[in-house]
Amino acid sequence: MDDVSFLDFEPDFSSPRVMGAYDELPLWSAMFGLLLLDEVPLANVATALDVGCGTGFPLIELAERLGAHSHVHGLDPWKAGLARAAEKIAGRATPNVTLHEGSASAMPFPDATFNLIVSNLGVNNFDDRIGAIRECRRVAKPGATLALTTNLRGHMREFYDAFATVLGDDAKLREHVEHRATVESVKSLLTDGGFAVTRVVEKTGTMRFADGSALLNHHFIKLGFLDAWKQIAPERAIFAKLRDALNATAREEGELRLTIPMAYVEAGAV
Repeated sequence: MDDVSFLDFEPDFSSPRVMGAYDELPLWSAMFGLLLLDEVPLANVATALDVGCGTGFPLIELAERLGAHSHVHGLDPWKAGLARAAEKIAGRATPNVTLHEGSASAMPFPDATFNLIVSNLGVNNFDDRIGAIRECRRVAKPGATLALTTNLRGHMREFYDAFATVLGDDAKLREHVEHRATVESVKSLLTDGGFAVTRVVEKTGTMRFADGSALLNHHFIKLGFLDAWKQIAPERAIFAKLRDALNATAREEGELRLTIPMAYVEAGAV
């Protein structure tokens, strides 16, 4: 079977239809967002900021859990994502949220504004990680908390092992895998940016599929990962071989199970 039509997927990230299907990335973002909500300090927070808030998760949930005595700001450069977040804020009648369009590395806030700054999966996605953390420190009040979640190197290990088997020793694939964060790299990033890391919580999640065909045709996999994979290996024949290899693994093991290492990292402004 050579059908690799999933490779033709080209989403329009400004489309309301795509926005409707995007919420809340239950396959991916929610795992990390729930870890953040389980661990983030909630006491004595008057002003908070969600950096890279996207369509509003965990921004809105955090605002409602903090309650009316707190005000939470969401920052993202993605206009369509913010429009979707605004719809949800209106629909839920959440009063203590304000949205801002802007860059994590050039925030539109005065110095020393926030008691709490959070970012769900932002570290691997900021265009300028160093600049983003520098800006977080600038807008943090003395003693403020920075709390972030990230996926770690080794995520989807079973998928990437199969990809490497199909491609062989490929420099683009190695670079793609190795750009993921490690706990130590995140600690170094935060320390260099003016924060002192106080707590790390590591957790391993899983994503399960019937087989490789189900994985590669899944809407969010196509939305969130496929484009980067195509940049590594644009040949359709490669993806047919990859799908077949994953399907073979699923037949042997009864399913395709992918490992998702996660980390919650908490730091204080120094």
